[in-house]
Amino acid sequence: MLQEKGTISINTENIFPIIKKFLYSDNEIFLRELVSNAVDASQKVKRLSSLGHYSKDLGDLRVKVAVDKDAKTITVSDNGIGMTAEEIKKYINQVAFSGATEFMEKFKEAKDANEIIGRFGLGFYSAFMVADKVEIQTLSYQEGAEPAQWVCDGSTSFEISAGSRTERGTDVILYINAESAEFLEEHRIGEILNKYAKFLPVPVQFGTKTESVPDGEDEEGKTKYKSIEVDNIINNTNPIWTKAPAELKDEDYLDFYRELYPFSEEPLFWIHLNVDYPFNLTGVLYFPKLKNDFEVQKNKIKLFSRQVFITDEVKDIVPEFLLLLHGVIDSPDIPLNVSRSFLQADSNVKKINSYISRKVADKLEELFKKDRKSYEDKWADIGIFVKYGAISDEKFYEKAKAFLLLDNTSKEKYTLEEYNIKVKDFQTDKDGQLVYLYTANPEGQDSYIQAAVKKGYDVLLMNSPIDTHFIHQLEMKLEKTSLKRVDADVIDKLIVKEDTEKHQLTDDETNKLKAIFDKAISNPAMKVEVESLPADDMPVTITMEEWMRRMKDMSKLGGGGGMNFYGSMPDNYKVAINANHKLVSKILSADEAQQTSMAKQAFDLAMLAQGLLKGADLTAFVERSVEVI
Repeated sequence: MLQEKGTISINTENIFPIIKKFLYSDNEIFLRELVSNAVDASQKVKRLSSLGHYSKDLGDLRVKVAVDKDAKTITVSDNGIGMTAEEIKKYINQVAFSGATEFMEKFKEAKDANEIIGRFGLGFYSAFMVADKVEIQTLSYQEGAEPAQWVCDGSTSFEISAGSRTERGTDVILYINAESAEFLEEHRIGEILNKYAKFLPVPVQFGTKTESVPDGEDEEGKTKYKSIEVDNIINNTNPIWTKAPAELKDEDYLDFYRELYPFSEEPLFWIHLNVDYPFNLTGVLYFPKLKNDFEVQKNKIKLFSRQVFITDEVKDIVPEFLLLLHGVIDSPDIPLNVSRSFLQADSNVKKINSYISRKVADKLEELFKKDRKSYEDKWADIGIFVKYGAISDEKFYEKAKAFLLLDNTSKEKYTLEEYNIKVKDFQTDKDGQLVYLYTANPEGQDSYIQAAVKKGYDVLLMNSPIDTHFIHQLEMKLEKTSLKRVDADVIDKLIVKEDTEKHQLTDDETNKLKAIFDKAISNPAMKVEVESLPADDMPVTITMEEWMRRMKDMSKLGGGGGMNFYGSMPDNYKVAINANHKLVSKILSADEAQQTSMAKQAFDLAMLAQGLLKGADLTAFVERSVEVI
């Protein structure tokens, strides 16, 4: 073979320094690119053999990665299809750099390494992010082909000459530069391969490992063992998402989950995805046992393209509420070198997004209908997820209405339709508005719950991190329905059944009573009002208006804008004095010192019921109570 020298067909001399500099933060992807190319070469020769275009023995198809710390090289080898010298010129010198001029003009627009490599076909040349020189030794599968060598030192000059390879396939040898010495450490290469190559469809060998094998018997007839070195294959070439669901048992899905998330609790259930029109997609999504910290749970779905790991940042492919799921999605319709801008614009990605949302809704509805008891048992873990979906995805909400459950304080669960039927006859106010009562803290708000139960009302439990938003969603979706927390007002004012009868106090007595409590409380955040309430209700009740508390809750959750204004406001409460309670007449008839003490005691009891009595005020209340006793 004649030696040939030349230059890569681009119009500039400094493209390689730009690749090195611009892509430096993502430089580990060089190994993903080279190993992926080697896998492709292996699959191509296998395909040619199956079609009858290659009749020789395929041998043991595998990709090998080797590090030589002394020589400062990394070698990626395959026994795939190989290349001729002419193919090197075409695929390495020309095709790979067909977009190079455009690259020079537009690289500044790119957001990340994947976008540059994907847009400009620079996969192979990502090797120059870490190497001063790259060498290719290759021998094509074609009959009579001669081995070829290609060498490039990171400039636009290359050299092609006779190669040394004697078997079909390709070696890519990287001479690692000084700044990239970390990649000469075996543990670092192991980390990258574990990340990107764990499920590649062709075996990937990296070094050796020790195994114990039988070695005869000892004098007592017991089996002896010896240690031998064997090839270390780092990947599972046939992960469960490549198999048909009919081939798999529950234990297969659980084993795979443990492989992905070795320190996690077992999932609740899973969905096997498999679609080939109008796009190709396979995968398995697991429902984990959700904790209340959303952020900890996110970014657990891994995106693959033909079993090559791409990213676990999948928020443009998967609806946001489904980011709480765990698992794997694999789609050849998503390019290996995918960019955020591609994901946001691609029509297939939008279809995948809708498909996954629909499949999840179908699975949940199936579980609910098939075994409601089992579904209800899982609700504590999946309830947050379903509510999140109902809030953020209109189509999901329409489906979720059938399996979205409401919990009440009696630990009963109802669908939206069932709950409407349960309470509409008792909890509709005089204006025809249906009122759902709820508590966010059943222990802290027990006195308010008991007041509602005494009236024959039901109280929902709304204490998940997302319920502030979910309550708002229900009010938007349910006709003539509002939700009120049990401590948002006295119970008769939460659900007003008829015009309240006036109490028997005169205006002077009312003003005097209000003045007594204002003096005893001495807190401008507490607005005292004298109310006509049932005589057996509490003498004093402290409440915060529903709208005010919601605004404050929203601001805590990061509502932004005007919400932050409410979050910064001091808490303001209404202090309802029950004019019909017998304690009121006692206070009015007592001397001034006793009036203040009795009013303060009644107020502190109400504060205690709301969990608001703390510190020095709590200590003073206890001491005063002891004196009363």
